[in-house]
Amino acid sequence: MRDPLFRTAITEFFGIRHPILCGGLMWLADGRYVAAVVNAGGMGFITALSFPDPEAFRDQIRLCRDLTGGKPFGVNISVSRRPGVNERLQPHVAIAIEEGVRFVETSGSSPAPILARLHEAGVKVMHKVPAVRYALAAQREGVDAVAVVGAECGGHPGYMMIGTMVQAALASRQIEVPLVIGGGIGTGRQVLGALAMGADGVLLGSRMIAAEEIWAHRRYKERVVAGDGTDSRVVMQLFKGHHRVLDNEAAQAVAALEAQGVTDFAAYRDLVAGEKVRGAYESGDFSQGMIDYGQSVAFVDGIEPVETIFDSLIDDAAAARARLDGLWADRADARRATA
Repeated sequence: MRDPLFRTAITEFFGIRHPILCGGLMWLADGRYVAAVVNAGGMGFITALSFPDPEAFRDQIRLCRDLTGGKPFGVNISVSRRPGVNERLQPHVAIAIEEGVRFVETSGSSPAPILARLHEAGVKVMHKVPAVRYALAAQREGVDAVAVVGAECGGHPGYMMIGTMVQAALASRQIEVPLVIGGGIGTGRQVLGALAMGADGVLLGSRMIAAEEIWAHRRYKERVVAGDGTDSRVVMQLFKGHHRVLDNEAAQAVAALEAQGVTDFAAYRDLVAGEKVRGAYESGDFSQGMIDYGQSVAFVDGIEPVETIFDSLIDDAAAARARLDGLWADRADARRATA
């Protein structure tokens, strides 16, 4: 494991070695994967709703605690905009509190329905959003940190589709709580760039989906390794539910319906069902399902352990910092003067 290269508000907030977070990956972010992230010096989040049975979720929390030797880790809880749906979150929230989870990454809609309960239990909350305006709203609601993701991210980049580089520069001017930037990040030089623009850490998603500790079928991971970042597409734009996914047969079928102007969601239901994605991960048949797939797959060169990925990120960040140190005009002038 590499020595710490940076100390930021995020490394202090989470008590971690590196300012690298691995966001909740639906179906994939289980206790084993999150433990590998924590043990490599970052922070990860078990995706609560990957386990509709709350007791299975509890089992994953306990597994992660065992594998990390008691080090802190997080869970991801996705909040819905649909009335009544958030009732299903209550058992997961209760279990996270009962099991002593210290950090929660919320995503989706406003975290307000569960924020007070988490804070009363001493849990710190980082809310993930696709635009700075939502980060400001979450900050006003009292979250402890925010993550802002750009249009390059896999999953849901928001209907405004603002790029990560713009998000980072905008957010750092307005956000006062610890700030994380994600979307298309998969190299150490990008980590350094995000910090230079004012972020306190970065959030990785698609960069990690070929990690050895991810349980998905090897055939799918090999498909990710073969990807070049151009093989995603954004669907569900007709519903302003922009979703960046692998450009597979199912996504092409959804795009065709949108091109025809079909607004009856029933026509899409089978194509976008979440269980189709879980099936794709299990079987390796990646032709089906809306499989979250961001542009940072361009940086996935092989199926590697999480710690190896982290080491390469830190090494690359160190090399980028050294290059930057050599670019300052006064230092270049000094070198010429002594040559």
